[in-house]
Amino acid sequence: MKYWGFLVVAIIAEVVGTSALKQSDGFTKLAPSLLVVASFALTFYFLSLAIKVIPLGVAYAVWAGLGIVLISLIGWLWFGQKLGLASIGGIAFIVAGVVILQLYTKTPGV
Repeated sequence: MKYWGFLVVAIIAEVVGTSALKQSDGFTKLAPSLLVVASFALTFYFLSLAIKVIPLGVAYAVWAGLGIVLISLIGWLWFGQKLGLASIGGIAFIVAGVVILQLYTKTPGV
């Protein structure tokens, strides 16, 4: 179970880093730029820990899928970006895929 926790930390760090990337204004603002670098360093460190046990394809699918969903929500709520019907449908498919992976992936030792 701790490896899924590592994956959750990697996802959160990736979402923080990507949000800061938007605020860095092309790396022209120092504080958000430093947050991007630190967040992505944490992301890849914890992702590397997670894939010690979780299969690479599963870990990456969950990491990327949940990252897309969370970033889309942050873009909508925080940055005022619009989500059309097609975007919402696509996000729903991503969530469904992540749920299916979680339910049907047998990972020994997790």
